[in-house]
Amino acid sequence: MDNGDIESGEEEFHGQRGRKYRPVEAHDRAVLEMSSMDPGASSSSSSVPPISLKNVKVDSQTGTETDGNSPTRIEVDGPQRESKLEFFGFDSLVNILGLKSMMGEQIQAPTSPRDGENISITQGLPKTTEVKSGTLMGVFIPCLQNILGIIYFIRFTWIVGMAGIGESLVLVSFCGLCTFLTSISLSAIATNGAMKGGGPYYLIGRALGPEVGVSIGLCFFLGNAVAGALYVLGAVETFLNAVPAAGLFRETVTKVNGTTVAAPIQSPSSHDLQVYGIIVTILLCFIVFGGVKMINRVAPAFLIPVLFSVVSIFLGIFVARKNDPSDGITGLSLESFKENWSSDYQMTNSAGIPDPLGKVYWNFNALVGLFFPAVTGIMAGSNRSASLKDTQRSIPIGTLAATLTTTALYLVSVLLFGALATREKLLTDRLLTATVAWPFPALIYVGIILSTLGAALQSLTGAPRLLAAIANDDILPILNYFKVADGSEPYFATLFTAFLCIGCVIIGNLDLITPTVTMFFLLCYAGVNLSCFLLDLLDAPSWRPRWRFHHWSLSLLGASLCVVIMFLISWSFTIVSLALASLLYYYVCLRGKAGDWGDGFKSAYFQLALRSLRSLGASQVHPKNWYPIPLIFCRPWGKLPENVPCHPKLADFANCMKKKGRGMSIFVSILDGDYHERVEDAKAACKQLATYIDYKRCEGVAEIVVAPTMSEGFRGIVQTMGLGNLKPNIVVMRYPEIWRRENLIEIPTTFVGIINDCIDANKAVVIVKGLDEWPNEFQRQYGTIDLYWIVRDGGLMLLLSQLLLTKETFESCKIQVFCIAEEDSDAEGLKADVKKFLYDLRMQAEVIVITIKSWDTQVEGAQPDESMEAFTAAQGRIASYLGEMKAAAKSRGTTLMADGKPVSVNEQQVGKFLNTTLKLNSTILRYSRMAAVVLVSLPPPPVDHPAYFYMEYLDLLVENVPRLLIVRGYRRDVVTLFT
Repeated sequence: MDNGDIESGEEEFHGQRGRKYRPVEAHDRAVLEMSSMDPGASSSSSSVPPISLKNVKVDSQTGTETDGNSPTRIEVDGPQRESKLEFFGFDSLVNILGLKSMMGEQIQAPTSPRDGENISITQGLPKTTEVKSGTLMGVFIPCLQNILGIIYFIRFTWIVGMAGIGESLVLVSFCGLCTFLTSISLSAIATNGAMKGGGPYYLIGRALGPEVGVSIGLCFFLGNAVAGALYVLGAVETFLNAVPAAGLFRETVTKVNGTTVAAPIQSPSSHDLQVYGIIVTILLCFIVFGGVKMINRVAPAFLIPVLFSVVSIFLGIFVARKNDPSDGITGLSLESFKENWSSDYQMTNSAGIPDPLGKVYWNFNALVGLFFPAVTGIMAGSNRSASLKDTQRSIPIGTLAATLTTTALYLVSVLLFGALATREKLLTDRLLTATVAWPFPALIYVGIILSTLGAALQSLTGAPRLLAAIANDDILPILNYFKVADGSEPYFATLFTAFLCIGCVIIGNLDLITPTVTMFFLLCYAGVNLSCFLLDLLDAPSWRPRWRFHHWSLSLLGASLCVVIMFLISWSFTIVSLALASLLYYYVCLRGKAGDWGDGFKSAYFQLALRSLRSLGASQVHPKNWYPIPLIFCRPWGKLPENVPCHPKLADFANCMKKKGRGMSIFVSILDGDYHERVEDAKAACKQLATYIDYKRCEGVAEIVVAPTMSEGFRGIVQTMGLGNLKPNIVVMRYPEIWRRENLIEIPTTFVGIINDCIDANKAVVIVKGLDEWPNEFQRQYGTIDLYWIVRDGGLMLLLSQLLLTKETFESCKIQVFCIAEEDSDAEGLKADVKKFLYDLRMQAEVIVITIKSWDTQVEGAQPDESMEAFTAAQGRIASYLGEMKAAAKSRGTTLMADGKPVSVNEQQVGKFLNTTLKLNSTILRYSRMAAVVLVSLPPPPVDHPAYFYMEYLDLLVENVPRLLIVRGYRRDVVTLFT
């Protein structure tokens, strides 16, 4: 019987008994808080019906499709033939194969990637609205431009002079191995399906979840923005060294100490670096505003001089002779090679010039931080993933080719530079590459400037697109300003990136910027490696990357190298970067919108749950490890507003059964009818119930069961719900207070049947009386929690009272335990035993022993009006019902029948039950009228008694008690004395 049954039965009850059923209204206090809840649209209303092929004709002459009303026929080059597609269910494949868009129908695009990213094939063929890039222009050249930049041209020779050839080879190999392993992980993830814009952010977010993805993605965005400033400063410094007359301010003169011939070294003014850097940044932004098409046209103009510069440097190395073209140049000399093999770490001034009185001391760790930006840039291609023709082919080939090419170039350059000049020359000539270049050394300055500008251009191109991709995912509302439509340029994100870049340019010192860039890039690389490690280790069915050369151990090694390099560079910068990422993670968890991207953590949780379930086995859980898993029976004994799928206070009570929110609740509702007819209704109801659970902030799941009757549905639930030891162990439901008042005569049979099913299935039962008055989390209660511990229940009633005390609502209450004793028993001894038992259970409660003698006294003189009046009324109703049963049995000539089965009624036993419940009700009213909650044992339904009689017993038991929990344990202990 559901709400519809109640509605349809109102007129019948009104006509038969003269009383009308009053449903729970929307303005009732118990449901006011749910009145504004939006449970979400029904799945049936929002779904698009499948298109049948029977109404589609294909014209063999034109190839166009037309709608028709003819039966299932398709015209193809000849006479019409009957289509058999429907027989195999192929009409539904029209959606799956994306044929809707081919038929000219308009498909509504998802509002954000989280709304439809995993069903892209159901949205038809993609529309190509912009020119896509290939492997060379889309990945290889951007990566090459980012990797081969300022560090190689104006810092690499100095690094060789400081670290020596041996440690420089180790340095290059160490950093190159890190990026190489990261490239392998990147290739594996990028080839595991279609990839949208956002590059590494998209990959990390979909593998490790939106929180981790956004936090690392924002750090990577900052790293790209700061890297753009690094490259701009390098270009400006090279230009001012090549053309000193272009300086607007007075140059800084630094005297070189510790050299054979002391000579002043001039370096550009910091103000010149700032002014020219701001101008260059603005000019690059105008190019970026032109879009990817303009950037692809400009990129070769930046790259060709770079390649020419590298060739000129190598030619100059081979043609150089001693002191030619400058003092300190030895040419390729074995003597210089041996002299420069070992390291020579020393103090330098802020410009990097050796000075015994300098404030900066260089070692291998510091050089890692200085050199690592020279191997970054492997993400430049993936940053533009939305502009690539084939991401699964271009990203692996282009990224690995650029990584191996530049690493080989660095290793060869270490050997050649180490054998080319003296250590003094390597440490003092900041532009040694331009000094040795041949045949036109002056053109090398142009090549260096264009290479750094090209790297800056790629950084300023990738960073805004990364920020726009994060904003488009609609996770952080604060980033909504940077959203862009598909195919549009991220202008606001570009402006924001330009302001960040200009701010870093104003700082002006490269050596202060490079550690910051390094940390952000390493954090991103570690995220990519961890993503591949997690996906490879879990090996979910959806993990099928086209790139085969990967293994979880390589990804773990790559992530470990990233972390090691971070701490080698600077433990303080590492802590700062990790703290920033953690703050962003916390902010996303706090303010971000929840979403399920099918990330690796979800798969890990699933694997962990399976393993835990297997480890639990099917044996009973030890009392020390027992957790309540309530099955919340949402089927109300009454009517609720349409947008309220469950009584609003049931979730509040379910939360009270958990300690600090730990545990799981299963909210179940039953729909009457045939499953095939009501399957869509069940889906919509399940979605509505899940929304209700989220609204009430209750950890639980929603389940809807379709069954012919309520009793059959519940019997199926109690047998099959759950897995192993994760089955629900407590059934929670509302007490049907309206059953007699509203003439709902079906309720007693159903209610008693549910209790008997729970007893047979060994489930505990908690029935809440006065649910409308149950307090929410903001209504603090005072007074006592009274337990009438009559039947041994394994300690469930005691445990429930302790769980209530853990909630702020009941934390000010005290527990009272009432024990019923025989008249001639030792009441004091019983009290001492119970107190000792509670002490061993670590429970604080006041123990009150009530003997039968004092009980009789209470019945005679306590509350005669209330209890005796209810007792007399119950006797009269039972007698009337029994008379009707006897009359019906006599007319049929059979035995007494009730609830569809024969019963035997012992009137003396009925009276005994009524007297017992009367005495207990009188006792509760005497001692616990002002209690916050009363807990009493649930008596089992007597065998062969009609359900109507049992409901009368319970009604008499709960009469005039405003808030009552009727509890029945099951055949096992839930508390233990032992540690």
